[in-house]
Amino acid sequence: MDLRLNDKTAFVSGSTRGIGFAIARALLGEGAAVVINGRSDTGVEDALRRLRTEFPDARVSGLVADFGDPAQVQNLLGALDEVDILVNNVGLFGLARFEDISDDEWRRYFDVNVMSGVRLSRHVLGGMIARNWGRVIFVGSESGVNIPADMLHYGATKAAMLALGNGLAKLTRGTDVTVNTILGGPTYSDGVADTVTQIAQAQAVAPEETKAAIIGANRTTLLQRFIEPVEIAQLALYLASPLSSATNGAAVRADGGVLTAMV
Repeated sequence: MDLRLNDKTAFVSGSTRGIGFAIARALLGEGAAVVINGRSDTGVEDALRRLRTEFPDARVSGLVADFGDPAQVQNLLGALDEVDILVNNVGLFGLARFEDISDDEWRRYFDVNVMSGVRLSRHVLGGMIARNWGRVIFVGSESGVNIPADMLHYGATKAAMLALGNGLAKLTRGTDVTVNTILGGPTYSDGVADTVTQIAQAQAVAPEETKAAIIGANRTTLLQRFIEPVEIAQLALYLASPLSSATNGAAVRADGGVLTAMV
């Protein structure tokens, strides 16, 4: 299927690994030009090398910025040209007891997970509306709907992201610009894999055993396995394309059936 992305340019935040990398890779596979982003020169250079090895003719570049540092964000915005597709993917993830989460940690999570999308969307949305075409995609989580007790700060930011995407969509009324949010389920991203490995080491068991135990404890998953990053990327690819023109202001689920509500 031709997703008609050959003449489009995309920026994907937090895209040197995990879901962001999978989305960047999928967009390149459809012929789009892609700007990736990571926190370090080394991370961005390594991701660019991998992408250029797989796609020798790819139009791909990178911008380094830590979205927890406002000065670095301003530098990135100054270097970011017009884009047709914005994928707000960057985010922090971690388990923590509510009583152990400091005010500074709450601020850090909101600055990276929510304000990154605010700042990037504010930078590109006006141009999209003026050109009468664009796609803004938030990579959210089912945790923004069903807030986990052991990740309250994470879930709260994902709920805020969902609200932000819905509100921004209302600014696109009557245009060919859309804003949508993906509600991803438990995904075996690099960050989750790192967490699983740490838990496994602490418990002196094999990582695969820990991985199976974690997903096995989820009583509502219909998939009964972790989602792979590429599965989230395929939905992002559709939402980025002109074929998704009738989907706007939506929270589109790729949660493996974890959420039990019908909508």
